[in-house]
Amino acid sequence: MRKLADRVGQITSFHVMALMEQAQQLEQQGKDIIHLEVGEPDFPTPQNVVAAGVRAMESGKTRYTTALGLPALREAIARFYQTRFGVEVPASRILITPGASGGLGLFSGLLFNAGDGVLLTDPGYPCNDNFLHLVGAQPQRIAVGEDSGYQLSASLVKKHWQPSTRAAWVASPSNPTGTLIPMTEMAAIKQEVDARDGALMVDEIYHCLSYEQAPATALALPDEQDSLFVINSFSKYFNMTGWRLGWLVAPQQHVAALEKLAQNFYLAAPTVAQHAALEAFSDESMALYEERRGIMAQRRDYLLEHLPTLGIRIPCVPQGAFYLYCDVSAITDNSFDFCQQLITGCGVAVTPGIDFGTHKAEQHIRIAYSASLDRLQEAVHRIAQFVGQ
Repeated sequence: MRKLADRVGQITSFHVMALMEQAQQLEQQGKDIIHLEVGEPDFPTPQNVVAAGVRAMESGKTRYTTALGLPALREAIARFYQTRFGVEVPASRILITPGASGGLGLFSGLLFNAGDGVLLTDPGYPCNDNFLHLVGAQPQRIAVGEDSGYQLSASLVKKHWQPSTRAAWVASPSNPTGTLIPMTEMAAIKQEVDARDGALMVDEIYHCLSYEQAPATALALPDEQDSLFVINSFSKYFNMTGWRLGWLVAPQQHVAALEKLAQNFYLAAPTVAQHAALEAFSDESMALYEERRGIMAQRRDYLLEHLPTLGIRIPCVPQGAFYLYCDVSAITDNSFDFCQQLITGCGVAVTPGIDFGTHKAEQHIRIAYSASLDRLQEAVHRIAQFVGQ
């Protein structure tokens, strides 16, 4: 058999996929499974956004756009930053990408050579490591816990920066913990990165899904050194996961190079999805998104109240996204086995901590509150009975 590239061995699969396959087999046998493992909102794409996509197809808007994306959509995103956050972001700095993943691939390809290091949290979104492996760069995972809200801090950046380090990569709100980085801390992190002539990537994919406070964007920070990159997506807040659409905001001086990479990596983001996304910024859509954000908050609060009574500790209250990162050490020392037992024992699917890193991963699970409140209530009831046994 032909030898594969070394990077294939470095790139890991999601453990939760094995659990999802197990759940699907049980469903085929007639068992009811409550899915709290998938990082996808359960809300459908708003009907007016779907209709905009249909109109685009019917009117023949199905050809390539430029690699940078539909100019009208780049302008709409620029207006969104101005009206929602009071931040001026020129449309010329915005690249439309096929999902946020397209932007993360561009960022990795733009900045890193083989052997370059990037600071990341452990736990954290695992695909970030794999984007780096794809270009030969090295993830430098830093163990974080509840003391720092599972986030990097300026002091951690300073402590762990190595001669090979070229960037820090953070997420606010984060996956899997849902915690935010305060803007004062984000500014301090950027100062440490700038002092070392590095780059800062801020993942704001769950940006507008925040609860106690209005979201703030890292793009509000001054960036005299052109070191700041911000990624976002139409998947989570905008309920357009399957449309595969995101955006990357980059320093102006790097846009031409990113455009060249985009032309070669994927040519352009999906055209119909771009036309549909224009409608996502309408008043009608925004009112619905805010209503749904309120529903997410109610779900979160229900689980925050009831999960601890089952011996499931939530070290940090998530301020955003739709995840709870839960300490189950009082119940198990093997999160993957526990997740398997939940599926077979009571029909509840959650994600094991080992999908997000190695730091105390066997003691944690991630629960996505991307299911209706009545289903969450049923899930709590089932887990209570299972743990009680």
